[in-house]
Amino acid sequence: HPQEALERKEVIGGTKDLNLSKILGLQPDLIIGNKEENIKEQIEELRQYVPVWLSDIKTIDDGLGMIKRLGGITESTSVASNLIEQIEFERLKLLRLRKKLRVAYFIWKNPMMMAGPNTFIGKMLEECGFINVALDNGQRYPQVPFDRIYELEADLILLSSEPYAFTAGDAHHISERNSGSIIKVVDGELFSWYGSRMARSFSYFQKLLKNL
Repeated sequence: HPQEALERKEVIGGTKDLNLSKILGLQPDLIIGNKEENIKEQIEELRQYVPVWLSDIKTIDDGLGMIKRLGGITESTSVASNLIEQIEFERLKLLRLRKKLRVAYFIWKNPMMMAGPNTFIGKMLEECGFINVALDNGQRYPQVPFDRIYELEADLILLSSEPYAFTAGDAHHISERNSGSIIKVVDGELFSWYGSRMARSFSYFQKLLKNL
């Protein structure tokens, strides 16, 4: 994203396979990385040549703090403040719509992997009032066998559009074994992309809750 940028910007690899020579060749003044997504050794290599700001986001407030901090670093404080104000406004409106439903949020297929409570996605689910039924086995993204999803006793099963792109067909397949659950494919970016994407997240959640 966005598609038009791909046509005119230098592609420097994915989060796990950065092309270090391309990055350094662009002579950046600042590199923004992420502790969970990027590989430590690659970030440490880049840090020898360019200032690196590394995010480590676990909560919504962490995400808002990141926006404020980067607004200061990039001398864009007014832009950052306006974005935070917009996010907080929509976040506040969500409070009156919260629903206490048992929810399973799946991010991957084969194996079926869920977002645990100690993840940014987990915190976004809490914002909606949801109770995360992910298996408490100490893993951030626990796995559950497909034929045991029903044991979670979820009122609502959410299938993410990313990192794995679940489809309506997947939802139908899961519904055959979990007839007591509401099953929806949701926009994974709005549950997991902290930063400017949050400006759209909370209004999206409002619509989701109204339609349940």
